[in-house]
Amino acid sequence: MTFNPLMEKGIPLEKQLRSWHDIVKRPLNKLDTDCYTRTRQILMNGIEVEAWNFKHAFVRLFDLDNDIKKIISHTRRIEDMQQTTVNWLTPANQTVLETTLGYEQVAVDLTAYLAQNEPDEYVKETFDFGLLEDFDHLYRYSQWAYMNDGVNPNDILQHKTDVVISRPTQNHHNDNRIRLRKHYDKNTTSPQTKVNILTLVSGEQQTHNFYAEHGFMYGNDDLSRTYAEICDVEEEHVTMYESLIDPSETIFEKLLLHEFTEVSTYYNCYKDETNERIKQLWEEFMMFEIEHLKMAAELFKKYENKDPEEIIGDKVIEPCHFESQKEYVAKVLENEIDKRLLDDGEYTTIDKLPQNWTSYSAQEIVGKDGAPTEKTIELIKTSIGTDLVYADKKLAQMQPKLLEKGLEKKAQAPDTVNVQEYKEMQKIDTPELF
Repeated sequence: MTFNPLMEKGIPLEKQLRSWHDIVKRPLNKLDTDCYTRTRQILMNGIEVEAWNFKHAFVRLFDLDNDIKKIISHTRRIEDMQQTTVNWLTPANQTVLETTLGYEQVAVDLTAYLAQNEPDEYVKETFDFGLLEDFDHLYRYSQWAYMNDGVNPNDILQHKTDVVISRPTQNHHNDNRIRLRKHYDKNTTSPQTKVNILTLVSGEQQTHNFYAEHGFMYGNDDLSRTYAEICDVEEEHVTMYESLIDPSETIFEKLLLHEFTEVSTYYNCYKDETNERIKQLWEEFMMFEIEHLKMAAELFKKYENKDPEEIIGDKVIEPCHFESQKEYVAKVLENEIDKRLLDDGEYTTIDKLPQNWTSYSAQEIVGKDGAPTEKTIELIKTSIGTDLVYADKKLAQMQPKLLEKGLEKKAQAPDTVNVQEYKEMQKIDTPELF
């Protein structure tokens, strides 16, 4: 039986205002929370931040009737309260680095899932490209979680997501103009693609925001610079993914898609959640969003004179199912680690890059004094003689080969950890930390 949110009954808007005791709920317990309950919480925080940001832009940038502004201001306030509830589920004793591992687990496993459920081949290719960059971020942060906080990364990841080198982060820095991709055609693209992109944009945007707001909180300069470096890549990711959206969508069309994305993600979270307390929360907020969607649908019908189902279809999308994606990520890693961006919206490989590739100059500038993410590996090697790698033996042993294929020969940072050094580290097994 299909779930058509436009035909469902939600919680009336006048009943969505809540008390402070209801807004701030008991947080998750970091010691026994399933890793995918954590990823759902992190993602839905980002979904709500995007909803709040979008609705402020909605009234700032367009000349709207006061009645429309009232509707938007009312639902925006509810979105903001929902965001507080979701974000405040983060345990107070969960360190910034532990939360960071959760953010990168979202990025890896969500992007892998979306890529496999994306009908547009070009959009899928873009998702796969970004996937390998977030996978390397997880590898770099995992080293810091142990070095700085004494944390075994699998305390957070729970062995669901591998930790191994990917396309090196120092190679993620581009002339941001070539991050711009070809946008879809709003008239022919499926609701699945539109929701997939909005979901991923929301997640990546919140990842950027979290690093920008917390990366300075550690006194270790190398760690702080690592956050700065990866935060910059997340800006590039937001640029890349949002550029896939057709800019000719009307403001009411975009509002409809935002509300539909919220319903879809809450529905998916509710369907998958194993924590009964949190499951009830996802259900409640889904019921809130159903009414927000209906309001957006009425505005769309009134001002566009079209049927909302022309845009969102007649059934909910499932854009955020979380499960282990190790096999898929490993396949993309082996086949696409050497893929690079071109300024015409296309892709190429390192061996076909022109000598005047515009991103070389950007990489030379930002990496001229060294790449913090390379320093990370130097430090863990000094500390324990090797890097922390959690993957099956075959994939773990491929690290030197992967680096050889995926590292650009030009514009390398002076502190780059080279292939030979990885071969030496491979002779030492990753220690049993705890």
